[in-house]
Amino acid sequence: MALKDQLHWRYATKSYNGEKVEPQKIGSILEAIRMAPSSSGLQPFKVLVISNDELKARLLPICANQQQITQSSHLLVFAAWDEYTPERVNDFFEYSNGIRNLPASVTDDYRLSLLDSFGAMSEEQQYFHASKQCYIALGFALLAAADIHVDATPMEGFDNKAVDALLNLPEQGLRSSVLLTLGYRDIDSDWLVKLEKVRRAKQHLFEEIV
Repeated sequence: MALKDQLHWRYATKSYNGEKVEPQKIGSILEAIRMAPSSSGLQPFKVLVISNDELKARLLPICANQQQITQSSHLLVFAAWDEYTPERVNDFFEYSNGIRNLPASVTDDYRLSLLDSFGAMSEEQQYFHASKQCYIALGFALLAAADIHVDATPMEGFDNKAVDALLNLPEQGLRSSVLLTLGYRDIDSDWLVKLEKVRRAKQHLFEEIV
């Protein structure tokens, strides 16, 4: 199927049938996340891949009792860096230069400019910047899932601080940003599955400037 057809097929699944997603399909979605672009290539986040049913049950009440949490095969928690510390930025450039076989002198000016830029931000602004990178990766995950006919539901509306505490994210310098459930739709119980997809008409969504 063409990408356009896959995008029409997917929707924010409201009910899953409990069937487990095959490991290779989960791997394909995670690889799409890994290959997603991010600002300066820093990938300032971590993705927790949760298949443990007991943990999902503990997350349910602090995720607004959204039933997809426990019905899903896997729950992905996108957790952004709480701040861009010099250690994190420097470690990335050391790693990147090692892979590309570049001396530090080639990237030092850019690295230092990034450190100055992030240093001028508050901690909350740094987290907000990192969190936006999570949403780029989330988009790639949604596309990858649709491409292999895995249903997915992006989620906000959860108690970030409670989720962070349960998953020990502060100890890792992380804060939860957005959730994604993965699984297979329950056609009999999902009220949304048979409804027409609604999107704004092109003429209302796009403005060409030539």
